[in-house]
Amino acid sequence: MIGTTEKTGAEKLNPPAIKTSFFKSQKNTKKMGNFFTYIILILVSIILMLPLVWMVSTSLKPMTEIAQFPPTLLPEEVQWENYLETINSFPFFQYAKNTLFITFFVVLGNVLSNSFIAYGFAKIDFPGKGLLFSLVLATMMIPSFVVMIPQYVLFSKIGWVGTYLPLIVPSFFGSGFNIFLMRQFYLSIDDELIEAAQIDGANHLYIWSRLMLPLTKPALITIGIQSFNGAWNDFLGPLLYIHEESKYTLQIGLQVFQSQSTTQWNYLMAGATLVLLPTVLLFLFAQKYFIEGMDLSAGTKG
Repeated sequence: MIGTTEKTGAEKLNPPAIKTSFFKSQKNTKKMGNFFTYIILILVSIILMLPLVWMVSTSLKPMTEIAQFPPTLLPEEVQWENYLETINSFPFFQYAKNTLFITFFVVLGNVLSNSFIAYGFAKIDFPGKGLLFSLVLATMMIPSFVVMIPQYVLFSKIGWVGTYLPLIVPSFFGSGFNIFLMRQFYLSIDDELIEAAQIDGANHLYIWSRLMLPLTKPALITIGIQSFNGAWNDFLGPLLYIHEESKYTLQIGLQVFQSQSTTQWNYLMAGATLVLLPTVLLFLFAQKYFIEGMDLSAGTKG
């Protein structure tokens, strides 16, 4: 028939079938890779979770079970009263109030100062901006222990030792990493938004507070979580500057509780669990924003 030609042996091969087989092979390889990746992640997660599980388990055991050998991972006899005994063993709520007071102002100071300073580095041109920003980044290489003694001498001379001021005031002056993080988010925001606001008569303070802060919510929440975690779990700072027992934080309170008498490990682990609980809950509720905030290229996506 006209228009009909016989196919040779090579032409009888089915190219689409070969391509389909190739793509299926690639897909199966990818699935196997994902499977092994998940297995590794699960194993690593179990290893990292073991200390937490052991702490919670110990907090629910009687001392006799803690001392037995071989040890058991899960308590045979759950004792929820360990938590009540821990709370009643030292001024838990007073120390929690003190810790929350410090943490609130540290978070507030870090969020406001770092976002404000970063806005200046990202959106305002001024002489020496590059050099000044380099100096800010250079502070990240200075170990905190190097400045610990000079800071203590300074705060001692101005009469702040024995108060919460040395723990709170520095947070209102920014930190290198947080400034860098916020600056990256600001750089991802189009300058046209700022120019449009300036045409309408808005100044930089108004633009920062009403325009920039809502657009950089993931980065702000990230800074807030990190600041909360650092202030809530800080042990060395309160140890240096707080001397009155009524002003102790939870971290100092747990240490004092441990050293008062023979260590009751179930009560100590119950106290540690209660102290850790706010940090875990905060991260669980805000992990979406935390992950977005750590993505320096995220900017205003979404």
